[in-house]
Amino acid sequence: MLREETVFGPIYSRRLGTSLGINLLPEKGKICNFDCIYCECGWNRDGRGDTVLPTAAKVRHDLSNKLQDLYADNVKVDSITFSGDGESTLNPEFPQIIDDTLALRDQFAPSAKVSVLSNATRVHIPEVFAALRKVDNPIMKIDAPTNALIAKINNPAPGYDVQRVIESLKQFGGDFILQWCLLRSPEFDSTRDEVVLPMLDIIRTLHPREVMAYTIDRPTPAQNLQKVTPDEMRTLLKPLIDEGFAVQIKG
Repeated sequence: MLREETVFGPIYSRRLGTSLGINLLPEKGKICNFDCIYCECGWNRDGRGDTVLPTAAKVRHDLSNKLQDLYADNVKVDSITFSGDGESTLNPEFPQIIDDTLALRDQFAPSAKVSVLSNATRVHIPEVFAALRKVDNPIMKIDAPTNALIAKINNPAPGYDVQRVIESLKQFGGDFILQWCLLRSPEFDSTRDEVVLPMLDIIRTLHPREVMAYTIDRPTPAQNLQKVTPDEMRTLLKPLIDEGFAVQIKG
């Protein structure tokens, strides 16, 4: 399900409400340093027909026009969300685009939050972290606690190291949202102790202001994937809930 516009929506998001999307990747392709088995945009190999990234000037132009139209039509936006067809922080103009987006938000939709959905692989880059620190909702993903398990669900590019990601996320001082996708596949089960117990410890270490636990909701490129039910997720995360963590569960 590739987005064919740089600015798209608004659409309803399970986690963010009425969301105006921004795609910083190609309009007719996909660029990502993950190749997740559950990605609604499909496999990376199927999205290589377009490699043109939108410039900061194009994003600013398209977002300004869209926000002005929504303002004129009295359409309320809960979140301006960087999601798109891959990893948004791979766009080399990401820091400038964040600054432009915040300025346009303040002008046309001051009640909207600016959110970034990211796989957290580039938080260690100072200019990327500085940009993420400016947004209302930096939503960083960790789906498994070890490199071996992440290889089964996220298929990261060479060089990925979950411990480096964890150390990088400590820079937020807890002021971020951790998202965790739980599912079952023939080779991976998010509900097993080998996944859950160390994930709970990672969350305790990072102490994010919120945990977004969710499961698959749309067609996936890998076959035979199964959802984890909200009740199962609630049981698995009950220790954190009991400890006072803010946990959002979406089935």
